[in-house]
Amino acid sequence: MPSILRSSAFLLGFLTATGSFAAGKYDPGATDSEIRIGQTMSYSGPNSSFATIGMVHDGYFRKVNDEGGINGRKINFISYDDAFNPAKTVEQTRRLVESDQVLFTFGSLGTALQLAVQKYLNSKKVPQLFVSAASSKWEDPEHFPWTIGFVPSYRAEGRIYAKMILAQNPNAKIAIIYQNDDYGRDLLRGVKDGLGERSSMIVAEDSFEITEPTIDTHIVKLKASGADTLFDFTPPKFAAQAIRKVGELGWKPFHVLNTVSSSIGTVLRPAGFENAQGIVSTAYLRDVSDPRWQNDSSIVQYKEFIKKYAPTADLGDLPAWNAYGAAQTLIQVLKQCGDDLTRENVMRQVANIKGFHPDTLLPGIDIDTGPLDYAPMESLQLVKFEGNRWVAIGDVLSGQAEKR
Repeated sequence: MPSILRSSAFLLGFLTATGSFAAGKYDPGATDSEIRIGQTMSYSGPNSSFATIGMVHDGYFRKVNDEGGINGRKINFISYDDAFNPAKTVEQTRRLVESDQVLFTFGSLGTALQLAVQKYLNSKKVPQLFVSAASSKWEDPEHFPWTIGFVPSYRAEGRIYAKMILAQNPNAKIAIIYQNDDYGRDLLRGVKDGLGERSSMIVAEDSFEITEPTIDTHIVKLKASGADTLFDFTPPKFAAQAIRKVGELGWKPFHVLNTVSSSIGTVLRPAGFENAQGIVSTAYLRDVSDPRWQNDSSIVQYKEFIKKYAPTADLGDLPAWNAYGAAQTLIQVLKQCGDDLTRENVMRQVANIKGFHPDTLLPGIDIDTGPLDYAPMESLQLVKFEGNRWVAIGDVLSGQAEKR
């Protein structure tokens, strides 16, 4: 070896050993110039209304790239359609990991869909970050240390509804409609957890399949049960149908709607505001359409973002707004990673978020995680639909045990 090359090699080794040379540490999907992120999303199929999530994520990462990227690295975001089909989710996830070699997956949609790939991703030690579904099964670092959710779990949400009913109407007769998958069953379990010995308050339960064209007959059946309270655990398409059918039947139950379907733009407006009056739900997001936030700088910035980077998204669409906050949180994680873009360090930083407050969250709700705490958010605000907007009821409530 020529002396000049030997000297250069020696100097490089010396600087690296002494920490005087900042060398990046990388796993597949990361380089000096790129961070490759994967996602599966239902751009088609029965839950295509959630496609706006992937669109907002894509727009946000383009915005970050336009502003210089993360520590000089541009984000390469690869989002594939799975048509809300678990078999397709498996196929596309394997493609992301084995062909595209992404550093991690982010914000992929669906409880049943992501459960279908959870074991695979954990066996490959590929982070499955901020899943776009609120299953409590993302909160299990002991068995699935490479998987974490983002929003309060469905089970925690169900417990909050049960506590509310016990406090406000302990003699209620409850009917529950739920999607026959882990999403619906998690909410149902949460309600039964919260009711405890009072589970006999549930006088009717009826499940439906995502492939059904309408749930009208299920609503008719639940009305016939004599229930005076309806727990509506349905995704947006079916939630709009349920609200409209309840109105057509002249049924006047105390109507509780799960958070995932509380969007004004995609659920309540199509169902008819006249049918939605008095519906109760929970929230962790500020309502973009609420007049009290209209002059808030972060809301103004969001509206500008939508106009430039996601022009087909509805400003009143809560999944889109939530996607914006999830993307902000991921960028915080990547900033914490610095030049150590290994999958292990990504998970280390995901489990070390302290008091982070994305622009999207209500006051009093922050993102906090720890090595044994994979529940980034654990609190919700009860809200009631009045006129054309959601109005807060009482204080922020916790649906979880104390942090470990």
